[in-house]
Amino acid sequence: MGLQRVVVLVGFETVKEALVDQAEDFSGRAPVPFVYKATRGYGIVISNGERWRQMRRFTLTTLRDFGMGRKKMESWIQEESKHLVDLLRENKYKMQKEIDDVIGQTRSPTMEDRKSLPFTNAVIHEAQRFLDITPISVPHYSTSDIIFKGYIIPKVSVVTELISLNVIYFYHRFFPWTFNPNHFLDKNGNFNPNPAFIPFSSGKRACVGEPLARMELFLFVVTLLQHFTFSSPEGPDSVDISPEFSSFGNIPRKYELVATPR
Repeated sequence: MGLQRVVVLVGFETVKEALVDQAEDFSGRAPVPFVYKATRGYGIVISNGERWRQMRRFTLTTLRDFGMGRKKMESWIQEESKHLVDLLRENKYKMQKEIDDVIGQTRSPTMEDRKSLPFTNAVIHEAQRFLDITPISVPHYSTSDIIFKGYIIPKVSVVTELISLNVIYFYHRFFPWTFNPNHFLDKNGNFNPNPAFIPFSSGKRACVGEPLARMELFLFVVTLLQHFTFSSPEGPDSVDISPEFSSFGNIPRKYELVATPR
């Protein structure tokens, strides 16, 4: 990549072996030039060594104190969901029926409802997989000379590792190409988490805000579908789901959306 030699990790088993099984060896963060220029090497995303460890501990502690995963955070997200409802008042009907049967249209959803809404939870996970907003993760680097899958990978000064999530999400045996919530459901219709689903990365550099993001996605989506039916003005076939721009990230196109109060 430019003047730097790069090792690309391809496939779920390889990514898991690097980021989970040999987590410490691959815990370094490569100096992405434009990010480094903006942050001067500070912050949890780009820093390394003891500075990164202290930042991560501080961030996790702060998020816990802020209420991540607690009832007060859940209540805050519920309140934000209500604001969205006030502003707006596929498989979508199946999601709405499941939501209506479990929650109804008057009670606010809670995270406890997630286990009773397997199809809705599966659709949210499948949307994250299929949209694939960041197909390549932020680069890692090896913290020392290591042997990985029979290859010698030199320390940071020579090699950077990029994690190709696109290959996992679209060409791996876990996930055929098409959009299908059944990728996250067992034969009895129960939610079935998939080990190859890692939108927040994995290992020591996994996103510290993952629990908060999962909570927001679930509560926002369920709250909106409680109160609205969404459609495209020209029908679903008019929607182009290919990215408007695609490089290190996939930029979705803008759409017109009709929100019809239920």
